[in-house]
Parts: sequence; structure tokens; C-alpha cells
Amino acid sequence: MEKRLMPSMMALQCFEAVARHMSFTRAAEELHMTQSAISKQIAQLEALLRNPLFLRVRRRLQLTPAGALYLSEVRKILNRVDMSSRYILTYGSETQVLTIGTQPTFGARWLIPRLPRFMASHPDIQVQVRSETRPFDLMQARIDISLFFGHGTLPGAQSRELFEAEVVPVCAPDFMAGATVSTLQDLSEQVLIQCATRPEAWHDYFSHQRFQSDRSYHGPRFDTFSMCIRAAVAGCGIALTPRMLAEEELAAGVLVIPWDYVQPSNGAYYVAYSEHSAEVPKIRRFVDWALQQAAETRGK
Repeated sequence: MEKRLMPSMMALQCFEAVARHMSFTRAAEELHMTQSAISKQIAQLEALLRNPLFLRVRRRLQLTPAGALYLSEVRKILNRVDMSSRYILTYGSETQVLTIGTQPTFGARWLIPRLPRFMASHPDIQVQVRSETRPFDLMQARIDISLFFGHGTLPGAQSRELFEAEVVPVCAPDFMAGATVSTLQDLSEQVLIQCATRPEAWHDYFSHQRFQSDRSYHGPRFDTFSMCIRAAVAGCGIALTPRMLAEEELAAGVLVIPWDYVQPSNGAYYVAYSEHSAEVPKIRRFVDWALQQAAETRGK
């Protein structure tokens, strides 16, 4: 195995401080080191990288192109180390960390409002939530739990169905003012908000009703259902979304359903965990809790 090119953390700190202050003296004062010690660290770093990092122009320091490029990478590394270290400081010796991956809108609309109940019941479990529009690969993403919409299959995972999600069109109450929507043709001629993660949504919605439209893929496009819902509230058009994700806006009257057809779910929301971790206490507790919360959701 080839030896890694690993400068010391001290050298990286010295380089970042000098680059920020453009002064060896001020960097030395900040790091409580001598100026000569700072200079030595920079010299060793430049020797390791085989590139000069600073130039002296008219008695003033200036980053070289290589130095400027390296600075952006070094800051990422130092910030990451700082965040990780502060992260560990927040935990006691008895605390377990449960990392949950969820699709953004589902996490914001379903998981987070219920999460305080889980946290109150399990104070020994520290929750960390990450979001991604696509389902997480449990092993590659290094997460314990994945909450996702689909057909229940993830590589190396065991999935439990939570509930299905019927789909409805929604728009702002005044968006349809003066417009008559009495046929699917009328509906298809409106501005149809597109969700990037479900590009076939409007096509499927019309097809379920045995109607074909050449406008199924036309309209402003947003990355997530949450953005689509907000766009509908703002009057950008009609969004097609799982009804459960827009319940808050529908109940408040800021969104209405302009066409009564409810499309049956073509998949379901699942909770998944790796096959070998089914009996890990923190995972078993969360899965049991999620299934209980899902049963309450289905009962509404």
C-alpha cells in the first residue's frame, strides 16, 4: 500500500492561520507559538507538497495559486475536525447515537413532528437525522435507519412497511379564480408543478384516469415535495403530492384540492435497517416506535 501524504494537523493549522492573517507574526500570536516555529511548519508543509504556498511581494505575503487552492481544502478539513470533536463532546458515556436517513419532505413533515416523543421515551439515544432525495444505501451511507418511499427493497436491508400514500393535486384557493376545471383536459391545461424526484407523477395521475395529455411533463420543476407544496401555496401552479405531506396546508385552507380524483399509492413508505442489526436495541426501539406511529397515521 502506498504511503499516505499526511501533513500534521499543526502544520495545517499554522498554514490556515498565516493565510487568514497574511502574517506570520499574527498567526504566531493566535496559536501561542514563536514566529520561527510557524515558519518551520510552513517550510515543512511546502517541502511535503513540493509547491510554494506563499510569496513575498513588496514585503507583503501573498498566496500562490497552489496555496489558494490548498487553503480551501484545508479549511474544509479543519472545520470537519472541529465539528466532529464538538459533536463527541455532546455525548455522555452512556449515550448511543442513532443515525437516520430520510427523504427531505417526509423527514420534515412526518418524522420531525413526532420525533420529540421518541426522544422523550429514549433519552439515552442521541438522534442524528440526515436527508437525501434518493433512498439511502445503509452500508455506504453509514446510517442505522432509512425512511424511504418505494417498493420495500434496499441493498442488504430488511424493510418494514409503514403506510401507503395516496396522491392528490393541490393549489392555492385563488389560483383557480375565474377558471373552470370540469374535465381532465381543463386540469391538464393549468400550470402543472413538477417534482424532480417523481418525474412521471402527472403522467401517471392522468393515466390512472385513462386520459392522455401532452402537457404531463410541462411546468416549473422543483427538487422536493416540500418545495412543490410551497410553490403551490405561493400560486405557482398545481402540485401533485402525497396527501399526507400536505395535510397541514389543506387543514389550514391555504391549499385546496381542485380535482377530486385520489390516485392510489404506487408504493409505500418504509423503515429499513441492515439485516445484521435487527436486534440492536437502539434500532429495534426505533423500528417499533415508527411502526406504532405509522399505525396511528393510518388510523386518521
